[in-house]
Amino acid sequence: MSWWIYLIITAILVVAELVYFKVADHFNIIDKPNARSSHKKVVVRGGGIVMVLGAWLYAAFFGFELWPFLAGLTLIAGISFIDDIHSLPDSLRLIVHFVAMVLMFYCWGILNWQSWWMVLLGLILCVGITNAYNFMDGINGINGGYTLAVLLPLAWINSQTPFVDQRLILVALLADLVFCFFNFRPSGKAKCFAGDVGSVGSAFIVIFVLGSLILAKGDFTYIVFLAVYGIDAVLTIIHRIMLHENLGEAHRKHAYQLMANELRIGHMKVSGFYAVLQLLIAVGMILIPDTPAWHWGYLVGVCLILAIAYLLFMKKYYHLHEEYLKSLKG
Repeated sequence: MSWWIYLIITAILVVAELVYFKVADHFNIIDKPNARSSHKKVVVRGGGIVMVLGAWLYAAFFGFELWPFLAGLTLIAGISFIDDIHSLPDSLRLIVHFVAMVLMFYCWGILNWQSWWMVLLGLILCVGITNAYNFMDGINGINGGYTLAVLLPLAWINSQTPFVDQRLILVALLADLVFCFFNFRPSGKAKCFAGDVGSVGSAFIVIFVLGSLILAKGDFTYIVFLAVYGIDAVLTIIHRIMLHENLGEAHRKHAYQLMANELRIGHMKVSGFYAVLQLLIAVGMILIPDTPAWHWGYLVGVCLILAIAYLLFMKKYYHLHEEYLKSLKG
């Protein structure tokens, strides 16, 4: 009767989310639109906290064997939640991110100080992925939809060849679905935004599950499960560096932002496109022959196609964003 447990967990998550809305409204934890925003009205911020609560419910119902992961998630989500309320120095957030990742690495059992340089590179990569995941959360549904697109194929692989507790993935999926119910809506209709606590928390969970798969199989090419976000985030950062912009400042230069803002494509369509595209890429990875040659070829091929598509899209439509920036200057 384990399905009863998941039903109870879902009910708790829904109630907790509704209670959080009341708390956030009382303490003014809201997201006010500005010139860089893709929304037009005040919305509750931090609804993605349900992802963290889901992890705690997993531990409460199924055990605390993954306590270092849970501690890292709580730490990184906690600092992100504080940052949602009062802006914190980037240096402080980065320090906490690295500490949280060390706890994750400890949970994986890979804190081998004899290979300290590999551990350091891994920490930098994971912190970078976490922040890129956070950067990509800018329109309704994109964080929740993309997280589903990554966790669903991981759950399928795990059901065939276990590499992590399947119950953790299932509870994370339930938490994400609850969040999507309130967030995956047309522009102006979302009841809440994920906030840094939601996007960073989701990223931490995704990295833990995906990293567990990569370590179990000894195959880094499964990073292709994050290819869509990765290409958009990395190329946008490079673009902003070329424009000599402050990377810490908010902007609307991601491809998905141009789609939603300048091209006025609905948030649900854009978010759905990113999620479906990533899901198809993950399914393709699952279906191809399980050999190093095929996997590396697939990873390189997917990244090249996505990069070319990004560059062609920006070449055709980026001028619309430049016109928008000129309009702000009057």
